[in-house]
Amino acid sequence: MSAGFFITLEGPEGSGKTTNRTFIAEHLEQQGHQVVLTREPGGTELAEKIRELLLAEHSEPVAVDTELLLMFAARAQHIQQLIRPALAAGKIVLCDRFTDATYAYQGGGRGIDEQRIAVLENFVQGDLRPDLTLLFDLPVNEGMARAKQRGRLDRFEQEQQTFFEAVRQNYLARAEAEPMRFRVIAAQHALAQVQEQLMPVLAQIQAQVQRG
Repeated sequence: MSAGFFITLEGPEGSGKTTNRTFIAEHLEQQGHQVVLTREPGGTELAEKIRELLLAEHSEPVAVDTELLLMFAARAQHIQQLIRPALAAGKIVLCDRFTDATYAYQGGGRGIDEQRIAVLENFVQGDLRPDLTLLFDLPVNEGMARAKQRGRLDRFEQEQQTFFEAVRQNYLARAEAEPMRFRVIAAQHALAQVQEQLMPVLAQIQAQVQRG
């Protein structure tokens, strides 16, 4: 049995990750691949409960270290119960956000030293890293306008523009530092144009999966 393939979709609020994850999954399934759709924080029953804690508003401030540790607690459960078993079974895992989001939101946005995040990354993930990361990038103003159209904003979505500018810049810096893993998608365009950008990426995934 061939090894699985781990794809993560990253990007700020309103970037269209979830819609395009479905598009990618349908395309890969048509090519005969088994695809697992998941998200972070979340992905398993227990991890989804941690997600609820992270996104909800609370009567007391959430300490940045608490937020970071909860992110990795959910991730540890997600990896053990879903991601590693799916990859071991030769499936393609499509995950809406992963550890790059932690570097962007808790590192860039909250200002946590990236070395501290890296310690937890290595502890929780071992050698597990995405094979490919799609970064859906768009200006912060446009992304927040889209997010507001979806309805009530969660705890993260209520942050100020400066927070999201820092998140975006961290994402772009990570993409620049790892060009072999990242593909940056200009997400400010209409959906059809965004999906046109995805087609050569899908061809690349198909080739990589076939090579095993």
